[in-house]
Amino acid sequence: MESKNAIIALSALAHPGRLEVFRLLVRAGPDGLAAGEIARATGSLANTLSANLNILAAAGLVGARRDGRSIIYAAGYDRMRELLAFLMEDCCGGKPEICAPLAAVASRACAAEGSSC
Repeated sequence: MESKNAIIALSALAHPGRLEVFRLLVRAGPDGLAAGEIARATGSLANTLSANLNILAAAGLVGARRDGRSIIYAAGYDRMRELLAFLMEDCCGGKPEICAPLAAVASRACAAEGSSC
């Protein structure tokens, strides 16, 4: 990932409402959630939610698909992995114990979800 793309993604997440929406969609899994469900879960107004989803989508952190009359939003897991890898690639400076706690968090999260992450 280029620094420019990382900055765009981090900027998109650097807002309480957008971070809440993104984390909700990450927890929802690849099937995603309808916009109305997101609004109810976050207490967002429709226009605010729409703006936040557009910013997240522009950063590649959220994708959308139509399902009948609903628009379903899902986390952009590929972009999320790219961003996490970008942030971690220079970690540790030859000292793996610095980043070991992060690997443990990822392992626990994947085990709790029953996925292979």
